Parts: sequence; C-alpha cells; structure tokens
Amino acid sequence: MSRYVSYIRVSTLRQGRSGLGLEAQISAVQAHTAGHELVGQFIEIESGRNCDRPELKKAIALARKTKSTIVIAKLDRLARNVAFVSALLDSGAEFAACDMPQADRMMLQIVAVFAEHEAKMISERTKAALQAARARGVLLGNRKNLADAQAKARRTLIAQADTHASNVLPAIRDVVRCGVYSVHKIADALNNRGVATRRGGAWNGSSVLNIVKRSGYASVRDIAQSAAL
Repeated sequence: MSRYVSYIRVSTLRQGRSGLGLEAQISAVQAHTAGHELVGQFIEIESGRNCDRPELKKAIALARKTKSTIVIAKLDRLARNVAFVSALLDSGAEFAACDMPQADRMMLQIVAVFAEHEAKMISERTKAALQAARARGVLLGNRKNLADAQAKARRTLIAQADTHASNVLPAIRDVVRCGVYSVHKIADALNNRGVATRRGGAWNGSSVLNIVKRSGYASVRDIAQSAAL
C-alpha cells in the first residue's frame, strides 16, 4: 500500500476558467489514491506564479517525514514556474500528478515549461482584454462572484474537515476501547501511531476534542458508550 499526501491549489481568478476547481481536484485525488493511505491533505488558495506557499511547504515536510508521495490533480495546479518545479523535485519529496501518473521527473519539467508559457500568454491576453474594457468604460469587478467563490471555498474546507474527522475517528475509537478517556492521552496515542492531523502537525487535547465533537459526540465517554451498544 502506497502512502500519499494530497496537495490542492486553486486560484479564484482561474478556477472557473480552468474547469478544475476544488471539487474536481478532490475527486481526482480520491480516485488516484483509492486503496492506499492518505496521510494528509493540504488546500491552498494562491496564484500559480507565487512561489511562497506555506501549505505546500507543510505538504513537502509531511511527505518527507512519512515517506509519502505528494499527489496533485494536475501539473499546472502545482506551479507555472519551471524553476519552482525543479526546486520542488530537488526537495527530496516524490510527486505524482493524477493526469499523468506514469510521468518521470523529466516529463514533469517539460510539461512545466509549457504550463509556464501558457500562464504568460493568459496573463497577456487578460491584460489586453481589461485595457480594452476600460477603454469602453466598462466597470470592472464583481463582488457577488467573489462572495460566492469565498462561500464555496468555505463549504469545501468544512467538507474536508468532516472527511478527515471520519477518517481519524476509528483510530480514536481503538484507543478508547483500551479504556483511555483523556483527550491528552489519546493525542499521545495518535502521535505514537503516526496518525496525521489535517495540517500535518502533532495532536493535542484540543485537536482530539475537535474531532470528537465534529463527529457528533459531546465527549470521549460518549464514544465509549456508543461502542458498547
């Protein structure tokens, strides 16, 4: 069984135009990792040309720590910058793209060249279109679309948190069956088992309690009682 760390990136400016938003990327990654272990999931809302991505850095760190492969839905979701792709490939973490699972390092770099060129062409066309619109007196910007995109992103993040909670709950139940009811001791047990938090950090009492409550339980003892029924 292979181990994967999921990295999903969206740019609100390109999400609709690319046809590959959050839901589509999540579905592609889930299909690719079916039957394997997904040790962490990271979502970033960032421009493809921005090389400062904290969530990607966390994904790389977790992948190296757990000897996992970082899986992305599509190569252009990773970066539209050849030097950045090369640096990522040299980081020691393995990468896989759902749209080209058999691609090697050289192929990833070649595709990145075309992705970078495409990003440049799109930017130039967009600037030209905006300048033409301004010349015609068009009022630019749509706050309703922005609000809709932000609400959609929030709903997706909530769904991701719920999915992660359902994945972790069985491990918490196993610990509870051993008579452990302290959230702090459960956190220690999860850390010892190598179970990853949603952001790849260490478990603590609060994060365990969040999983418990997100799963519909008021306390750890409620989990024990439901298991006894």
